[in-house]
Amino acid sequence: MNRDIPPEAERRSRRLRLRGARLRPAVAVTAVTAVIALTPSLAAARPKPAARVPPDAIVAEATVPSVAVFDHPGAVTPTSALSNPNKYRGKLVLLVTAVRLDGWLQVLLPVRPNGTVGWIHGGDVVLSNDPYRVVVQLGAHRITVTRRGSVILQEPVAVGKPNTPTPGGGYYLTQLFAPPDPNGPYGPYAYSLSGYSEVLTTFEGGDAIIGLHGTNHPELLGRDVSSGCIRMRNAAITRLAGILPLGTPVAIVP
Repeated sequence: MNRDIPPEAERRSRRLRLRGARLRPAVAVTAVTAVIALTPSLAAARPKPAARVPPDAIVAEATVPSVAVFDHPGAVTPTSALSNPNKYRGKLVLLVTAVRLDGWLQVLLPVRPNGTVGWIHGGDVVLSNDPYRVVVQLGAHRITVTRRGSVILQEPVAVGKPNTPTPGGGYYLTQLFAPPDPNGPYGPYAYSLSGYSEVLTTFEGGDAIIGLHGTNHPELLGRDVSSGCIRMRNAAITRLAGILPLGTPVAIVP
């Protein structure tokens, strides 16, 4: 005890210190409660980050009669060549998967096996941007089409039977056809994809290419009934035929 402070004053000071010690926890709890109460309103005032917009796809359209394909950039001897026009007398388009500053382009090839890529000279093609994406969900039997991340169409689809399944993977639209009978099994329009059936080698006299087309049996949509193609309502495929360019990426997922 400090002898300069009278005993009564010392006792009064001690009582005040003890009272302050009892009050401090209550003040701390009140402060914490105030922070918790304010946090939601502060979070609400904080601006949300902008949604990520996927970049446009890059599509290559051939400008030469034959596009040489190489195994790697800088290769001298091509391993294959793609005709332009293609075997359906349509323009040859390729989905670009990588771009090098020296002019080499990696592209997804419309050949077997599915997912094959190769390298081409940038001087053999002209490039364009494609803002569209197509996703086909096999389990949900649903197709979703987006434009720069915004959904513009979502529809039920029919997909391959268990013994002729629609193969999953990444593809692109290679050709657009208008069947002679718009009320037939393919509807008014049919897109061919860069992918092929992994079970069938031929179909109706041609290669077993995966297609996206209309149908004359809309009651079967939402089921596994096709030989691998993706069927949708005629009105929906007609809408897509008016907006989706060749080269549009198509992801087929479980």
